Amino acid sequence: MRKTCLDLIYKIAKKDKKVIFIGSDLGPGVLNEFKKKIPSRFFMEGVSEQFIVGLSAGLAIEGYKPYINTISTFLTRRCYEQIVVDLCMHNLPVKLIGNGGGLVYAPLGPTHQATEDIAILRVLPNISIIAPSDAVEMEELMKQTVNLKGPLYVRIAKGGDKIIHNKKDKIRFGKGLVKIKPKKQLIVSTGVMTQVAMEAAEKINRDKKHGCGVIHLGTIKPLDEKILKKYFKTVDKILTLEEGVENGGFGSAILESTNKLMPENCHKIKILGLKNKFEEKYGTQEELLKKNKLTVQNVIKKLI
Repeated sequence: MRKTCLDLIYKIAKKDKKVIFIGSDLGPGVLNEFKKKIPSRFFMEGVSEQFIVGLSAGLAIEGYKPYINTISTFLTRRCYEQIVVDLCMHNLPVKLIGNGGGLVYAPLGPTHQATEDIAILRVLPNISIIAPSDAVEMEELMKQTVNLKGPLYVRIAKGGDKIIHNKKDKIRFGKGLVKIKPKKQLIVSTGVMTQVAMEAAEKINRDKKHGCGVIHLGTIKPLDEKILKKYFKTVDKILTLEEGVENGGFGSAILESTNKLMPENCHKIKILGLKNKFEEKYGTQEELLKKNKLTVQNVIKKLI
């Protein structure tokens, strides 16, 4: 997913002379072709994330379209004030590409785990947020957001993720996708957790015949309230699923939207994500997902 994203930036830059790439301590091999062919628009800075956000703001004011890439925690926590003041207040077209959304950097501990990124960014005015589920969706959403007016946060998983979208899926920025049509139960998910959601729904439908559906929201902000309004009224149970903190995160956004549009359906919603605490254990991403019960088995347990 990350490679698809960065390769696409290079393709876009070859056509659009206003596109600039700025990285922070990403290593010598990242976008090597970009560096060789368009060196005047390729910048690889050191450990200076706050600086590159400020730099991108200045470039955007001058009419450029900067794409920043570094580890999610450093791009969001460390640069929060710069994102607020330099980007959001001026509503500048800067793309913030965060590597390792969720528990990807599990072996490095809570300093590197981007679990509250969605929660802290979605409250900011003007910023948009996307969390694609696979490389296919990543490519489509990146193409569609080239000329987005305000700042954009792109949440990237670890890469090599299973492809769950096909040519029939109409991937659109700001729009959700019905991956499995619901009857009685519904899972609403984002990012790579949609893979877990689909596996759980397929197992429920195969074993229990409960009619469990899946809606994927690759765009977290702006939220596709139209698709929620259409399906929330028709089901008995709704589970939101995310690889991020429950407090203020994706599930909270769904619940807030439901409370505004159709409060009579709020009681149907359960939120499944990470608890509001720093992770104390070290291990692989899969081990920490299991420890935090973000598994197919627990999703099924929550619904039946």
